[in-house]
Amino acid sequence: MKRRRFLNRIGSILAVLGVTEAEWLTLGNRYYQALAQPSSRKLALLIGINQYQKSPALSGCLTDVELQKELLIYRFGFQASDILTLTEEQATREFIEAAFLDHLGKQAKPGDVVVFHFSGYGTRVKLETSLDTVQNALVPANETTTAQYEKIVNYLLEETLLLLLRSLPTHRVTAVLDTSYYAPSTVLGLKIRALQESVEAKLATEELDFLKQLKTQKLLNTPVVLAATSDSKQSAREGLFSGFKAGLFTYALTQYLWESTPATTIQVALSHVENSLSKLGSKQQPALLSSNKNQHIEKLNVTSLPLNGSISAEGAVTVIEEDSKTVHLWLGGLPSEVLEYYGVNSRLTLATGEELILRSRSGLTAKAQISKVESASSLQVGQLVQESVRVLPRNVGLTIALDTGLERIERVDATSGFAAFPRVSTVIAGEKPADYLFAKLQQTPSRYGLFALDGELIPNAGGEVGEAVKVAVLRLAPKLSTLLAAKLWRLTENEGSSRLAIKATLEIISGISSQMVMQRETVRAFKTETSTSKSLPTPHSPLPTQHSALPTPTVPIGSRMQYRVQNQSDRPVYLMLLGLKNNQTAVAFYPWEPPQEPKTADTKPFLKEVVIAPGETLTLPQTNAASQWVIPGPAFFYEQQLILSTASLSRTLAVLNTDNYPAADQRLINPLSNPLDIAQALLQDLHNVSGRKTEMNGTSADSYILDVNNWASLSFSFQVV
Repeated sequence: MKRRRFLNRIGSILAVLGVTEAEWLTLGNRYYQALAQPSSRKLALLIGINQYQKSPALSGCLTDVELQKELLIYRFGFQASDILTLTEEQATREFIEAAFLDHLGKQAKPGDVVVFHFSGYGTRVKLETSLDTVQNALVPANETTTAQYEKIVNYLLEETLLLLLRSLPTHRVTAVLDTSYYAPSTVLGLKIRALQESVEAKLATEELDFLKQLKTQKLLNTPVVLAATSDSKQSAREGLFSGFKAGLFTYALTQYLWESTPATTIQVALSHVENSLSKLGSKQQPALLSSNKNQHIEKLNVTSLPLNGSISAEGAVTVIEEDSKTVHLWLGGLPSEVLEYYGVNSRLTLATGEELILRSRSGLTAKAQISKVESASSLQVGQLVQESVRVLPRNVGLTIALDTGLERIERVDATSGFAAFPRVSTVIAGEKPADYLFAKLQQTPSRYGLFALDGELIPNAGGEVGEAVKVAVLRLAPKLSTLLAAKLWRLTENEGSSRLAIKATLEIISGISSQMVMQRETVRAFKTETSTSKSLPTPHSPLPTQHSALPTPTVPIGSRMQYRVQNQSDRPVYLMLLGLKNNQTAVAFYPWEPPQEPKTADTKPFLKEVVIAPGETLTLPQTNAASQWVIPGPAFFYEQQLILSTASLSRTLAVLNTDNYPAADQRLINPLSNPLDIAQALLQDLHNVSGRKTEMNGTSADSYILDVNNWASLSFSFQVV
C-alpha cells in the first residue's frame, strides 16, 4: 500500500478520535510497515504500558507483550509482520483505537484469527450520561488531560473495547486483559494493576462520541475474552521472577498454552492457570468475560487460536549462531516454579529427534548446544523444543522477602532471625524473587506474620501483639520446613513434558457413583484430538458484560473422595501422594498394609507400595467401607501433588515409614512430621530412576537428574467449604 493511500485510509479514523497526522506518524515506520503487509489469516494487536504520565510505574507489562508475541509466533504460527505492538508512550487511547480499527478491523476477514492483548492499569469511572453507573476502563499511557476547570481522563472503556471486538467480521477472536479495576487503599505484597477511581474525573468527549458511534455498528461475533480476575474486588498482580518481571496472569496463561493440546477447554485452561497463580502467591481467579450471558464456548484453542502443529513444547529456537552448533531458546513453556532452578546440562529435544544441551539461561532466554555436531544442519529458527532431562540443584532453599514497610532495625533483626534456619535466606521485597513475605499485620501493626506474596496471611503464622521480631521469626520454624518441602515437590511438576502416559481424576463419591472434581493428564503421551469447527455465535447479544467465573473447585466438608489413576503406559508405575493444607500443614497418603493377626494395641502397621500395572486403573483409596478418605472440617485450601515413577519410590516410602504416626491412627491422609525429609527422598528416588545419569557424568554431583520418560507429577488444588 502506498504511503498516501495509507494516510487517506486512516484519516477518517483519526478525525473521529481527534488525532492529528503528525501525532500518528510518531508511531514510527514499524507500524506503517505492519499495516502495509497483505492481509493475513492471523492478526494480533498487543498493548503494554509500564510508564504512565502521572501514575506509579508498573514493571511487567512489556514482558507480557513479549510473552504473548513469542507464543503467537512460535506456538500458533503468526507472522511477526502481522503482530502490531503498542508500548509505553505509543499506547495512547487514540492510537490504540485507531490501530484496532485499521490493523484489525480493516484487515480481518471471515475465518481469520484475531488476538488482542492489554497489560496495564485498569480503573473505574462514572459517565456524565449516567452518574449512578460506574464503568470499567483501561488506562492508556496518556491517562489524563488537565483542562481549565476540570480533570479530563483519556480512558478506554471496557464497553468500547468489547464493541470493537464484536464488530470484527470473524468469530475467531480472542482477547486477554491482564488488568483489574479495583484498587484497595492499602496494598501488601505484589504490585497490583489497578488505579483508584477518581470521583472528579470526566471521560474525554471523543471517547463518548466514539462509543456512541460504535453502538450503531452491527455486532458480528462473540469473542473469547479472558480476564485476569473474576471478582470486582480482586486485583491483577505482577511478580518478580528469575531475571524478569511479568503479569502473573499473562505468564501463567502463556506458559500453559505452550504445553496445552488443541482440544483444551476454557474450563481446563483456566483451572491450570489458577493453579499456577496459587503457586505464584496469588489467589486471583481468572475468568471468561462475556457480553452474552448465554454464551457457551467450550474450546479455547480449537477455533480461536489454531496451533502451529499438533505438538506441545517448552519453547522454541529463536536464533542460530554462526557456528551452527549453538542456538538461542525461548523457554516460555517451562513451569514457573521450575524455571528459576532449571540447571545447566538440562536437555531438550527437537521434533526431529536431535537433542540440545542447556549451557546458560537468563530469564526466559537460554543458550544451548546441539549434542551431535553432524546433526547441526537440521537446526532451524522456529523449531519447537521439548523437555527431555531436568537438572535441578540439590541445595534449593526458601527465600523470604522482607516488606519495605518494616523499619531498618526490624529488617536487621528479621535477617538475623531467618539466618538461623538452614536453607532459608532473605531479600528486600521487590529486589529479588521470593517465596513468601515477612511483614507487619496491617490491622495490628505491632504484630508480625508470614504472608503469601499477594499479602494474604498464612494461617497461624501471625505472632503475638508486641512480640519481638526475632521471637516472631522463631515461631515460624516448623512452617518454614513445611513450605520448603512443598517447594521441593512442586519442582517435580511435569504434566506438560512427561512421556509417561497417565490420566488422573479427583472424584467425590456419592453412593455407587462418582462426580469428577478435576482431571489432569500427561498430554505428550496422548493423541491429539481432532478439532471441530463451531458455528458462528448469534450477534446482537446485550451489553454490558459480566464475568463468567471459573473458580477453584470446591469440595463440601464430609465428602468421600478418591483419585482414579489410569496407567496408559506399557510399564508399571509406583505412586506417591503429598499435599499442603492451608499453606501450613504437610500431609501424605499412607498406604497401610492390611492388618495382620494377631494384632495388639501396640502393633504399629507398615506401609506398602502403591503399584499400577500397565493399562490398569486404580482408585486411591480402594472404595470400601474400611478404606475411605473423608474430608474433615473446618474449611481449608488443599494443594496435592500426585507423583508417579517407573521404579520403586523405596527411599520415600522408607522415610514415610519412620514418621511419627500413632499406631492406632490409620487415617489415609495424615499430617507429616518430617516433610522435608520426604521431599528430599522423593527427589532422590526420581533421580535414581533416571536412565540418563551415566551419559551425564559431567553434571555436578550437587544436582538431581530427572528423565521425563520415567516420571509424571500432577498438581491438584481445591477448596473445602
